[in-house]
Amino acid sequence: MKALTRIIFVNENNEKFFGEGPYRLLRGIEKNGSLRATAMEMGMSYSKALKLIDNAEKELGFSFLTRVVGGKAGGGSYLTEEGKEWLNRYEAYRNACLEESRRLYETFYGEK
Repeated sequence: MKALTRIIFVNENNEKFFGEGPYRLLRGIEKNGSLRATAMEMGMSYSKALKLIDNAEKELGFSFLTRVVGGKAGGGSYLTEEGKEWLNRYEAYRNACLEESRRLYETFYGEK
């Protein structure tokens, strides 16, 4: 038996706009330099990936990505400084929540 803790951000209408999926997508873009390639790696359509990012950007009020249109040197997508900061804070918050959840689980159920 185990308990599961998920960190999800919702807006005032209780609609999810950020969680582990968008986090993984953005970290993949950071690594690959490409929204399309990352979406394909994750088995997600480009349009769904774009919608996830656009929705989070709308709710948070800043852009996660700088997009460079293709051409001779090729295009790409890169995290903005605000985007990097948000991801780092999300990761630290998520990890702290998971650690506290693990501690509480051990307190209430006495298992590791």
